Amino acid sequence: MKLYITYGTQHFLENLPEASSDHSILLESSGDAALIAELEGENPFQEGHGYEILNARGQLKEGSFAVLNHIQVTEEGKSLFEERFKQRAGLVEQESGFAAIRVLRPEENDPYIVMTLWKSQGDFTSWQQSNAYAEAHKNRGTGSGLPQTLFSGPSFVKEYDVVSKS
Repeated sequence: MKLYITYGTQHFLENLPEASSDHSILLESSGDAALIAELEGENPFQEGHGYEILNARGQLKEGSFAVLNHIQVTEEGKSLFEERFKQRAGLVEQESGFAAIRVLRPEENDPYIVMTLWKSQGDFTSWQQSNAYAEAHKNRGTGSGLPQTLFSGPSFVKEYDVVSKS
């Protein structure tokens, strides 16, 4: 299974044919928008970014709030990064308001993306303040965590509201 993302304005993206397909969701954040298609076939977008789904739980259409954590990983660090995510505890799936998670490997030189969808922004905030979040991230920045040399740059997070679930 693959996941494809293209970016633009909400008005532009909602008029693309893919916006009305049953495998797409449209996201919006302060005037920026992203159209996401999860499917088996080829990239449906002329300017889309392609990702292989390494880990998937839940249904994208169940979410109303999306968080995309972009993580820049060195070429040498990709196998260790992927292995660590395959062994993740899966605590987020037990949280109230959790809808879906996708761990995404880029097809080209884009960052990895860890995308979670929530029933509300409040549910995501509650997860960040929970004991389960602290447990899931307890090794970040420590000798037990992933070595910093694995990352080719800083990670960044983008939050979106889900505006359309075709």
